[in-house]
Formats: sequence, structure tokens, C-alpha cells
Amino acid sequence: MAQSASFAHLLRIGTRGSPLALAQAHTVRDRLVAAHGCAPEDIAIVVIKTTGDRILDRPLSEAGGKGLFTKEIEEALLANDIDIAVHSSKDMPTQLPDGLALVAYLEREDVRDVFISRKAATIADLPRGALVGSASLRRQALVKRLRPDLRVGVFRGNVQTRLRKLDEGEADATLLALAGLKRLGLEREATAILPLDQFPPAIGQGAIGIEARERDGAILDLLKPIADRSTKIALETERAFLAALDGSCRTPIAGLATVDGGSLSFHGMILRPDGSEVFETWRQGAVADASRLGDDAGRELKARGGPDFFTSG
Repeated sequence: MAQSASFAHLLRIGTRGSPLALAQAHTVRDRLVAAHGCAPEDIAIVVIKTTGDRILDRPLSEAGGKGLFTKEIEEALLANDIDIAVHSSKDMPTQLPDGLALVAYLEREDVRDVFISRKAATIADLPRGALVGSASLRRQALVKRLRPDLRVGVFRGNVQTRLRKLDEGEADATLLALAGLKRLGLEREATAILPLDQFPPAIGQGAIGIEARERDGAILDLLKPIADRSTKIALETERAFLAALDGSCRTPIAGLATVDGGSLSFHGMILRPDGSEVFETWRQGAVADASRLGDDAGRELKARGGPDFFTSG
């Protein structure tokens, strides 16, 4: 095991191998280098292929959900083969393996989704019956909510793969996270940025999360200078909301918490998969109550939707 109490020894960052995942891992490395004055080569980036990367022919909801993007990386953490893992926070299940935790987040990037099409300027401009490709049940449901006449289909692969599929005519439009495009220098690909009132984001969207062993005090100390407090509070709220709903890739759920000083605002939403029915809720409170506010909002929507909400429609 690397003696990670000092940058005199190698620190190992585990990550998926997609261009976006690697960009996020390099961002974390750059922050650590700047914070601690070490050399970039003192920090290794270890690429780990996950089950989710191998499954490209069907929705993840049919294959096991969000944990498919984290399982092998978390196994490496538990085996001490890496020291930290860098994730897109929206890919993280609410339940993590014993001994592991999301211990830090970088400051959050823009949380909005973007519309991308070679055929229309906006969702409203798409012709009747046009096909919108997305692997996200949330995005599919939001599209159907706005335009019930549109078709939605599964669009898997990394950002570059999805853009290529769009160019090849496999769909008339797609939706992606603006944060990912920015991190890849591909913001120009966005045809339109979608408003938050119509397209609230996935839980954790735009936030780079760092997972580590809960009791690895040396690693936790090294991460403190790059950790963003407001993002941590927002994610605590959103993940408590998701946990209360028992949310996974099988459920269209959206939520966003924002922090302003000592105050917290939260907007949560659940949708039927076909967008035909929507429940929303809002919360305001103190940042000290972040988890409680998210949990309360989740319980409210779970009760309003009823036991069959996500299994019908």
C-alpha cells in the first residue's frame, strides 16, 4: 500500500477511462498539486474498467442500476489498490460499501442540461414523432412531459460516442449535461441550454465527488484544501432526498439544492416514465438541516406518488 500520509510517496486516483472521467480525475490531481506543492508525477491516475462501461446495448436500469459504474472502483479502494476514487456524483448510489464514503466534492459546475440537435434549435422545434436519444429515464420523462408526441430511445456511450451517433442520424436530438461538455471543452456542441424550471437536473449533476476509505485519516487531511463546503451541503440534501425515495436508475427523479450562506433551498421532482404525471416539492431551511430537509422532501413525494408510481405509466 502506498504510504499516502505524504506526497513523498505515490497517491493513486482511481477512475473510469472515458474522456470525461479522465478529465475529472486530472482536475482533482491538478487541485491537489496546487494545494500541496507536489509534482504531478507524484499522483498516479489508475484507470479501472467498470461493468457499466461494458454494457452498451441496453439501459443500465435493466442491468443493475448506478452501482455498475462504481463496483470495480470501490473494490480497488477496499483492497487498498487505490487511495481515492473520482466520480461523477450523479452516478453514485445512495448506499455505499461499508468503510467507504463520499468525503469531498469540488465546487459544482453548471447543473443544467443541454439540447443538442442537427435538425432543430429547440425541443419545441422538433417535428412531430422525432426521436430523442437518451440513456437517462429522467431526461426521457422530462422530454415526454413537454412533448408527448416525441419518441424517446436509449442512447448509450460516452459524450463523444453520443455526438457521433447524432451525426450519423441514429436520433434527431439528444440531451447531455452542460458540466460534462464544459469539462471536455465541447460547450460549443450545445444547441440550447435548457431552463431549470423545465429540466431540473439529476441528483448530484455537475459535482465531482471523491470517494475514500472513511478511516484513512491521512487521505482525508490531504483532501481538505480542495473540498468545497457548499457543494457538500447541497449533495447531502439531494442524496438524502434520493435515499428517501429509494431512487435508482429505474426511477425518473430530479432535484437541486442551492446554498446561500447559511441558508438552503431545495426543489425536488418525481415523474412517471412517460411524463404523464409529475409531483414537485420545495424546501427552505438552514444548512445545518440539509439531510433532514432532503429526507423530508423525499418522504413527501414518495407518499404523494404512492407505491405504484414508478412501476406504472
